[in-house]
Amino acid sequence: MSFHRHQGLIPPVNPLLDTLEASSRRSETPCGAGRVVWHEWGEGKPLVLLHGGAGSWRHWARNIPFLSRSRRVLAPDTPGLGESDLPPADTDLWGLAGILADGIAAQTGPGASFDLVGFSFGAVISSHIAARAPRGLERVVLTGPGALGLPREATPLTSVRSRVGPDRVAAHRANLASLMLADPATIDELAVEIQAWNSDRARYRSRNIVSDAAVRDVLPSIRVPVHAIFGERDAVAYPHVNERVDLIRSLCPGADVRVIPKAGHWVSYEAADIFNATLADMLGLEAGAPLKVG
Repeated sequence: MSFHRHQGLIPPVNPLLDTLEASSRRSETPCGAGRVVWHEWGEGKPLVLLHGGAGSWRHWARNIPFLSRSRRVLAPDTPGLGESDLPPADTDLWGLAGILADGIAAQTGPGASFDLVGFSFGAVISSHIAARAPRGLERVVLTGPGALGLPREATPLTSVRSRVGPDRVAAHRANLASLMLADPATIDELAVEIQAWNSDRARYRSRNIVSDAAVRDVLPSIRVPVHAIFGERDAVAYPHVNERVDLIRSLCPGADVRVIPKAGHWVSYEAADIFNATLADMLGLEAGAPLKVG
């Protein structure tokens, strides 16, 4: 049950999260002495989705029903976030990528073909998994990637830890507006519920292991096709989105890099229909049967 539902602040007007949770298949892979928790939907060639910082698989809530029509969608909570345990204390970015790469191999089978999509911090991890050249990886799509060694504007965030009740909800809305979603009208109750659930369970600070150029430094070593999707109003990239597009294209010849108009950093949520169609085109997906519930 979410923070908001538990507190009676926001009625459960959107059943999507409950539907996805109930229809998922849950499993675990090792994370040091702990575990990485995975949820999956659908059948077919594996498609691995890595969420953003201070997030969980719920970052993909508006994409899973579409993607799972034609693919086996695997979405872990990365170590120290969501339901997954913290990684060992000395784990660096490569170590974190290794934990998830091993988890992917365990889930898909050694050498099985799969595609990898990462959002924000998940894009950083995805780039490092791809640079490890795991058997079976066919392509990687980076969504809203940072760590490209380029300028970014400050995105002030409001602390929620000492806040309760409506004041806490207001802080979540403010943070969504500052960092995640460009259009205030898209900050709906589902977005706030996802933000609150994720924030309450975030124990790992990704910025402690990510350098300013972590993604840029590994892109030239990736030997599979690299694609990218940005929101035009991405708070991490704006107003330098075009510089990021040009950089990725220069470092990854043949990269398909697209910008979705008017969308913010969490482009897969804010412009879900356009994002889903764009990703489907990049991955060559075919429409399948709707997600089965229950």
